[in-house]
This record gives sequence, C-alpha cells and structure tokens, in this order.
Amino acid sequence: MQNQTTPNASIKCSVSNCAHHCEQSQHCCLSTIQVGTHEKNPTMCQCTDCESFKMR
Repeated sequence: MQNQTTPNASIKCSVSNCAHHCEQSQHCCLSTIQVGTHEKNPTMCQCTDCESFKMR
C-alpha cells in the first residue's frame, strides 16, 4: 500500500471523506482499488461502487 500522502495518478477520486483520498490532489493514495456493484445486473455507472472506500 502506498503512503497516505502519495497520490496515485492512475486513480482519480473526488471522495474527500475517504481515508485513502489524497488531501493535496483529487487522487487515491492506494496502489490498486477494488470496484464492485450493488446491483444484480448493473447498467449505469451509478450502479458501481469503490469497494476500497474506508470512512475517514
């Protein structure tokens, strides 16, 4: 896992209340993330979730 202050330029993120969000940029600090869905048959981007999210 990357340092909490090192942005991963490959993962853009605007969720500032996530523990993995880089304060100085709109990026995630993790080296990888897990994307999943809460729908049986997702058809829109709103149906997907960042399963790496951790409340700050």
